[in-house]
Amino acid sequence: MHIVLHQPEIPANTGNIGRTCVATGTGLHLIEPLGFRLNEKEIKRAGMDYWEHLDVTRYVNFEEFKDKHPGAKIWMATTKAKQSYTDVAFGPDDFIMFGKESAGIPEEILVENEKNCIRIPMLPTIRSLNLSNSVAIVLYEALRQNGFDGMQTEGELHRLHWSE
Repeated sequence: MHIVLHQPEIPANTGNIGRTCVATGTGLHLIEPLGFRLNEKEIKRAGMDYWEHLDVTRYVNFEEFKDKHPGAKIWMATTKAKQSYTDVAFGPDDFIMFGKESAGIPEEILVENEKNCIRIPMLPTIRSLNLSNSVAIVLYEALRQNGFDGMQTEGELHRLHWSE
């Protein structure tokens, strides 16, 4: 699974998303321009000490991203989509793309990929959800559909034991 951020603007969001990607074994793809430098303390603070374990790739623009991943299945999360993220079938190698916080994915990209546009349902009184929350919502649905392959699905207590 892969998360793509198209021109992210807020370092704390990208840091949080990076941490989620490390926790799920998901690659992170950043399409420039970025609204920050990757060495900013806000990214490291949000990503904590996990950032060094992140599989992250940067691209100069969307065209370079497409050139490096020909034939890739790219889902595009947007508030403008007609179908919900729960109505599609995610594959284990799919890319899920999110746009910048202030404007989303450019409409020029969306209209060329209408059948792959997905949305998170919400009340009409709000414009959008926080980017890092949106990534977590959609990514975990995609992982659920693929059986959380390779992920730990049970935990253990530290001091006590679960009853049988």
